[in-house]
Amino acid sequence: MISADGELRRLIALAVPIVITQVGTMGLVVVDTLMIGQVSVEALAAASLGATWTMGTSVVGMGLLYGLDPIITQAHGAGDGRRLGEALQRGLVLAVAVSAPLALVWWWTGAALRAFGQEPGLAALANDYVHAQIPGIAPLMMFTALRQYLQGRGITAPGMWVTLAANVVNVAANFLLIYGVVGLGIPALGLVGAGVSTTITRFAMFLGLLGWARSQGLFVGAWTPWRRAALGSAGFLEIIGFGAPVGLQLALEMWAFQITTLLAGYLGAASLAAHAIVLNVASMTYMVPLGVSMAAVTRVGNLLGAGDRAAAQRSAWLALGLGGGVMTGGALIVFGLAEVIPRLFSRDAGVVAIAAGLLPIAAVFQLFDGLQVVGGGILRGMGRTRPAALFNLLGYYALGLPLAIWLAFEAGLGVKGLWWGLTVALATVALLLVGWVWRRGPARARVVARPTGGAP
Repeated sequence: MISADGELRRLIALAVPIVITQVGTMGLVVVDTLMIGQVSVEALAAASLGATWTMGTSVVGMGLLYGLDPIITQAHGAGDGRRLGEALQRGLVLAVAVSAPLALVWWWTGAALRAFGQEPGLAALANDYVHAQIPGIAPLMMFTALRQYLQGRGITAPGMWVTLAANVVNVAANFLLIYGVVGLGIPALGLVGAGVSTTITRFAMFLGLLGWARSQGLFVGAWTPWRRAALGSAGFLEIIGFGAPVGLQLALEMWAFQITTLLAGYLGAASLAAHAIVLNVASMTYMVPLGVSMAAVTRVGNLLGAGDRAAAQRSAWLALGLGGGVMTGGALIVFGLAEVIPRLFSRDAGVVAIAAGLLPIAAVFQLFDGLQVVGGGILRGMGRTRPAALFNLLGYYALGLPLAIWLAFEAGLGVKGLWWGLTVALATVALLLVGWVWRRGPARARVVARPTGGAP
């Protein structure tokens, strides 16, 4: 049996590349925000609205693909290469399938934002921004499926390096397409240019990760030839059975934040822009415990697949401690730099002042954010994906959002009230998840993939 120190080292070894991958993924959004923010406050606000719609809808498709996690992690722990290969094949097919409805939903971005009461001019700008990203939906989903397959087997370096390279591609494409280059005959496309750049980057990410995996033989021992039986309905229903609650959980969480973005739009362009800045900062720091969460998915699933429930439970507790610890450090940094960070995103004094007032609240809520995201990862590794969806429904929609609306519009706290409501929601979800792991954690889990030999 691996000691606690040894297990912690394994978690950290898995988590660090995943954290870098997730930070790099979020970096694509943050860089877009930074570069668009130099165009105008209106462009920044419209980009925020567009991202609200794309992230709030694409998370459902990604959640379905996360249904691969318990299958892949436990199959790897059991040494079942055929099951691994079939899971990836089904995941890639599912990735393409979910892209079609997402493309339709993205096509109606402007109409949806106007239906939510957003200013028509900003909605029109956001619509153009999102339309330019539609061709990149399928490669984004296929990249997600392939990344989950590799991470579930403990192979994390390829996703990290591909994502870091994608940031270089994104920055270069943004400079060319947002601002234009007169000498090269490239016009300044503004928001649309940022959308085109995002599409180019997503193609580069999928093709880069696929090329890496093939060239380095990463499918060896974990693949099976394509065959009709592997694509039967039972296999897809298994993934969807795990993934649908994850998609619901992530959508409930994401839309709680997206709804606050829409509500911030009622408070004026400056409040919306400040909210977008703070949300970007919080999202960036969130990538660290998210990486720990994905490491927990892998370790808990691998250990359960190998039949070691006690070690899986210990790994779960270590992951929760690690996630809470790193977010404590992140909260201190955000609190200390509350006056500095907003100036990186905007030159508007009003926007900077509002954002500086929001960042200390965001620092508080990060403490709970680390616990809740790791708790959700533990449940994914176990194949118990439904409780987290229920906890998000209760925490955000029965408590957090109603409180946020009351604080913002009735108590007169404005956008600060929205963030205090989110903090209460996160605290509630975190406590429920930690309690669930304590009472019904991996020590009492059922195994998704039957062991056929191998080691985690």
